[in-house]
Amino acid sequence: MKIKIKYLDDSIEKISVISKGDWTDLRAAETVTMKKGEFRLIPLGVAMQLPAGWEAHVLPRSSTFKNFGIIQANSMGVIDNSYCGDNDWWFYPAIALRDTVINKNDRICQFRIMENQPQIEFETVEVLEGADRGGFGSTGVK
Repeated sequence: MKIKIKYLDDSIEKISVISKGDWTDLRAAETVTMKKGEFRLIPLGVAMQLPAGWEAHVLPRSSTFKNFGIIQANSMGVIDNSYCGDNDWWFYPAIALRDTVINKNDRICQFRIMENQPQIEFETVEVLEGADRGGFGSTGVK
């Protein structure tokens, strides 16, 4: 699959091939200084034209909080294929939990391109046939 990608400028590290199943890092497109408690849309410096029937899921990297003290405001970002215009730049909605500086080209989040969910019809039943695991939180801590 080929996806058209536009970069904000030439100093942003380019994304190349994505192997099947991999998540791909995205980088801050500018240096951002944030104070504790501040919200900011951090530009990622890319816009993409996803194929019809596909969407991108954007999540923090596992080290984002440790390295930068930020969390993603909307838990998971979903970018659908209609967000594909020349000015439809991708952003990372961040909340700072401490004062921090994120430098241009720092890897702050990751994305994966997924096929849209197929149409699903729900059937109401009185009993589910699967094995009962004991309810929420029943598998223990070890």
